[in-house]
Amino acid sequence: MKKVFLSILIAGALFTSCDMNELPAGTLSDETAIQTEKDAMKFRNGIYNSIRSLTGGGYIAYPDIQADLFIGTVVNGNRIGPISAGNINSSTQEFASFWSGPYSSIADVNYFLPKVESLMAAAGISDADRISLQRYRGEAHWARAFFYYFLADHYCNSYNVGDPNAANTGVPLITEYKPTGDYTHYKGRSTLAETFALVERDLEQAYSDLEAYEKSGVDGATANLASNASYLSTYTVLALQARVALLKGDYDTAIAKAEKVISGPYELSDYDEYLNMWVTDAGKELIFVPYGDSKQGPSVPSTGSAWLSNFEGVIDYVPSSDVLGLYSEEDVRNYSFFDYFELKNEGQGTMAMSFIKFPGNPVFNTGSDNAFKNKPKPFRLSEMYLIVAEAAAAKGNATDKANAALNAIRKARIEGYNDQSLSGTTLINEIRMERAKELIGEGFRISDLRRWGLGFTRPVNYSGYLSDLPSVLLPSSVETVYQAGDYRYVLPIPVGEMDSNPQLKGHQNPGY
Repeated sequence: MKKVFLSILIAGALFTSCDMNELPAGTLSDETAIQTEKDAMKFRNGIYNSIRSLTGGGYIAYPDIQADLFIGTVVNGNRIGPISAGNINSSTQEFASFWSGPYSSIADVNYFLPKVESLMAAAGISDADRISLQRYRGEAHWARAFFYYFLADHYCNSYNVGDPNAANTGVPLITEYKPTGDYTHYKGRSTLAETFALVERDLEQAYSDLEAYEKSGVDGATANLASNASYLSTYTVLALQARVALLKGDYDTAIAKAEKVISGPYELSDYDEYLNMWVTDAGKELIFVPYGDSKQGPSVPSTGSAWLSNFEGVIDYVPSSDVLGLYSEEDVRNYSFFDYFELKNEGQGTMAMSFIKFPGNPVFNTGSDNAFKNKPKPFRLSEMYLIVAEAAAAKGNATDKANAALNAIRKARIEGYNDQSLSGTTLINEIRMERAKELIGEGFRISDLRRWGLGFTRPVNYSGYLSDLPSVLLPSSVETVYQAGDYRYVLPIPVGEMDSNPQLKGHQNPGY
């Protein structure tokens, strides 16, 4: 039977069955949707839409609101409330798309890859079309690697916790497009090692294909080997390889891949550029910024709306007192991320601190209200320095390298900063603190605390202008505590998946 394609534009927002082979994009049958290089390019652009969707909005905001960095206010209408209060179960709707979104996008990639390979092997295809198709193939492999990395980082325990080769510790791995309603053919969970191995293989293929394109001499082939790249490059592959290697505890690989990016065409932003970067979505340290313009505004994620509101006197979540204490007055992030705000509750004003890292780019506003939409910035140079610092410190015999990376970030962010030479536990803790300061709100915190084996509380020791702030904070949010190893650090597989896939029976994540 011919299948009719529905939409790839926002597939990440749809709920899928555990077969994860939802029909991908377009309005053509699956037999005729990709017949030429131009067809492939259009479908490939849809995959980029999925990447953009999955690297902003709630996909990055919710994990940090779940963690220790933010506290809910009494005027937030319980938006994202269950996540903030730690009331997480397999029916938590806010997290449903964390599973369905990546798998829907994986199905698109699985459909796309063999079509592209068939076109590449077709007789009479031009060299120009073949190299373009090779590029698209590499991009698709990168996308699938990213989607599986995302799933593993949210639905699996950290690689250093337990045995990664133990059964049912990974996620179901789907690499072929075979839509079926027969539940007996649905995949069960893999091992965590198998999940990471697939990510690594896809990234190796992505690097090979993108490198071939970049060296092809085709006009524009090197355009994305620069900051603010709208499309993937070998540097984006290296950046994801470095991130994955750090999660895996493969410190030598993490350092090697991150250092290749650091030696590339990027620079840490200076003071003024850093301030502007979060509004304009452009800066010399941005490795990859998925394309988006005013015409695509409806599909650009509204990340800032997780914290901010257009209603007078309303902000939903504020930084904890410990977070505010991390930043000195000389730190540009103090002014890029936070601003005083008068919160109003029942006519009474209370001074608060708002989180403004994602203030909204005016180009995406369609009316007088702020849509709080910014292009995602999933890979920045500062993360590469943080990866080098953490991996080098973890090795125990590379403290000079760790200090150099840590000092580089601090010099770029803190006016008048003087280099420090740290060691041991002090060095490790300072790197972890710097990671929190730099990446706050970008979706890393739960993953970081889990792999570091740390629990958390949410202190409310505000002072000065903010001394009355605790009176307008939700007790359920303030009182949330995670112990080290808390089962909630790993998300539950959604109830719909557990009910529909017999291979998942008995293999829900512990605690749920």
